[in-house]
Amino acid sequence: MNQKELLDLAEDWFANQGWKPFKFQRDTWKAYLQKKNGLLNAPTGSGKTYALWVPIVLDHIKKNSDFGTKHKKGLKAIWITPLRALSVEIEQAASRFAEELGTQFTVGIRTGDTSQQERAAQKKAMPDLLITTPESLHLLLSSRNYQKTFKDLQAVVIDEWHELLGTKRGVQIELGLSRLKTVSRDLRIWGISATIGNLQQAREVLLGPESQALENSVMIKADLKKKIDVRSIIPEKMEKFPWRGHLGLHLIDEVVPIIKESRTTLLFTNTRSQCEIWFQKLMHKYPEFAGEVAMHHGSINKETRLWVEQAIRNESLKAVVCTSSLDLGVDFAPVETIIQIGGPKGVARFLQRAGRSGHQPGKVSLIYFLPTHAIELIEASALQKAVEKKAVEDRIPYLMSYDVLVQYLNTLAVSDGFYPKEIFPEVASTYCFQGITEKEWRWILNFITKGSQSLQAYDEYKKVEIEEDGRFKINNRGVAMRHRLQIGTIVSDAVLSVKYMKGGYIGTIEEWFISKLKPGDVFTFAGRNLELVHIKNMQVLVRKSSRKTSKVPSWVGGRMTFSAQMSELLREEMYTAATLKKGKKRSRELSALGPIFKRQKKESIIPKNNEFLIETFKTREGYHAIFYPFEGRFVHEALGSLLAYRISLLSPISFSIAFNDYGFELLSDQPIDMQQVIDNDLFSAEYLMDDLYKSLNATEMARRKFRDVAVIAGLVFTGYPNKLVKSKHLQSNSQLLFSVFRDYEEDNLLYRQAFRETFEHQLEEGRLRQALERIATQKIVWKECEKPTPFSFPIITDRLREKLTSEKLEDRIRKMLRQLEN
Repeated sequence: MNQKELLDLAEDWFANQGWKPFKFQRDTWKAYLQKKNGLLNAPTGSGKTYALWVPIVLDHIKKNSDFGTKHKKGLKAIWITPLRALSVEIEQAASRFAEELGTQFTVGIRTGDTSQQERAAQKKAMPDLLITTPESLHLLLSSRNYQKTFKDLQAVVIDEWHELLGTKRGVQIELGLSRLKTVSRDLRIWGISATIGNLQQAREVLLGPESQALENSVMIKADLKKKIDVRSIIPEKMEKFPWRGHLGLHLIDEVVPIIKESRTTLLFTNTRSQCEIWFQKLMHKYPEFAGEVAMHHGSINKETRLWVEQAIRNESLKAVVCTSSLDLGVDFAPVETIIQIGGPKGVARFLQRAGRSGHQPGKVSLIYFLPTHAIELIEASALQKAVEKKAVEDRIPYLMSYDVLVQYLNTLAVSDGFYPKEIFPEVASTYCFQGITEKEWRWILNFITKGSQSLQAYDEYKKVEIEEDGRFKINNRGVAMRHRLQIGTIVSDAVLSVKYMKGGYIGTIEEWFISKLKPGDVFTFAGRNLELVHIKNMQVLVRKSSRKTSKVPSWVGGRMTFSAQMSELLREEMYTAATLKKGKKRSRELSALGPIFKRQKKESIIPKNNEFLIETFKTREGYHAIFYPFEGRFVHEALGSLLAYRISLLSPISFSIAFNDYGFELLSDQPIDMQQVIDNDLFSAEYLMDDLYKSLNATEMARRKFRDVAVIAGLVFTGYPNKLVKSKHLQSNSQLLFSVFRDYEEDNLLYRQAFRETFEHQLEEGRLRQALERIATQKIVWKECEKPTPFSFPIITDRLREKLTSEKLEDRIRKMLRQLEN
């Protein structure tokens, strides 16, 4: 068949479904059939699965004229998805097209959820299309004779590439592809990505810089002009002194009519604990929603999650309170409305969530923004502009992730072994390792065979043996099994299963939360109040409780920070508010903030574009100094520590530090000489790394980061299924190694990587430097205030939140408000 006849097959199939292909789908079909690689930029719900699955099948038909009668078995295409939940939908779409065209294509799934029976069947006969995750791809590379499995592979599609790009799972993909390019001679590589700021770079990372694959590639953009309608839920009465958490739940009555008027609504929260609280409050206040409203987050058991997803599809639920667990992929056509609770902290995340409603092409996406405190309305106003401008964040790829490289080489050594001279050019062809030197490569090889310079005396670190012909191979079956169990780059805190005493699995919870509870304590989980009975063998045994007061679990990593893009938009919006003349039109959100702005101007100022605001005042707690860079909580945490350290060099003074996304507070029991701070240029970017190192106890942070590095590199073993090593033991094992490297082998690449990642990813050193450089160009405005201002209030109350129970906190804040309102 020629290309036109093949494309007619697809056009006819689409017509039979009552569909018409989009231009981007046709363009992708043609590019694929011309043996191009590429990156398809298309939003969720736009028909991107058919954009790439169709030409894979057409290409097979082209090469096999007798495709309807004869069928050569074997793996022909791999579809990699970051989320297991997406695999079922992709399988359904793929099977439908392949079957109705009369091919004998088989489609299979292989993820962490795949049964042993299914895996064994796949080992005997691979499906034609395998839908899998980055981890499962590496597991396949760790099996004997993997080259035979992949020899006829013609296509690899990486779905949701933007989600994988800025993570170590992305590095896993890069390394896996570098091997497949050699093993599978006739391979085409395609990525599918939502809109991000650095799409060209995303294509380069996927295909490899300066590679033939990149030269023979295209970028195809789906220009669907999807309309997004953003509406803010604005309270009738605006409090002059906002604080986090107060407003969100007070607006519950505004949310209910939206849920009732809509076919299906998704309520997105930013954290799992916020998700639990909202679900509880909705059920408590509106019991008539029982059975119509559900909850979905990553720690609830798989059966419940799948049931919820299916219930959304068949419209048996009115609303679902969820977290980022429903951000991606899963296609929910009936969803009409999205409610975002609290600032989403990033433009891309907000657009992604908005796109979950009106999911079919051409429909309007409706998203409500519900602020959890009043100042978040500035974020809402900024997001409106971001939606218009399509101003989206970059995803920064990882560089030199030695831990992932060590794991990958062990994976190859577990299977058929490898020859370093063959693998080195492949590794160096990836974006992540384009700068790797021969010396670093030799260090890595030395590390996997001898356990590096300082661990040579211990046999357990000598995993790989060098055979006579120079092949690097793992021959010990125990080492091989432990390695396969630990393939992956997602390192979370140890999680415990939550079960009823009488049986019945509820979900998983992180060890660090449970370790704070004692038997008899009641906590809220999966929408129920549960009493802790006892903990046994990594299982939390519970019974139902009718007690009303309970602790809500919080999960590590629960707090998100502003992206750089979001910070910039917020500052612009803030400056707009500061410079607006009377009578000038302002957004609904900024108008609603009128009383707060008025009070802020009375006590202090709203900083303009060229101003950096510092406020000082005294309360019974001590002397407060509040700084407003508007750069996001991670940058503020580092800035606060940096400034406290630099001030302490001028005069012996100690501080407690509090911060949120807008600013940070230094609280002391003695007044700070602010003029001295300004005169001594303490906001300078000079000596930044040195001062950060001393101020933040960077060694401690790197020590914590090293735990992840050690787990990924296989230096510490996380345990067998149902018998996981406790977090504190993992931590102490990795800390011991960290101390050994610090004292005896400071040039250890994994040790150095822990520090580099701490500065680059955790402290966002690049952004911190930019913030300091920006402050250097601004005029510093220091306001000596008599009492807390509306802008400072959320930061002060956030600090109290850490110390007080929620009931005491509300009482305390009411008293503070009464004093301030006078």
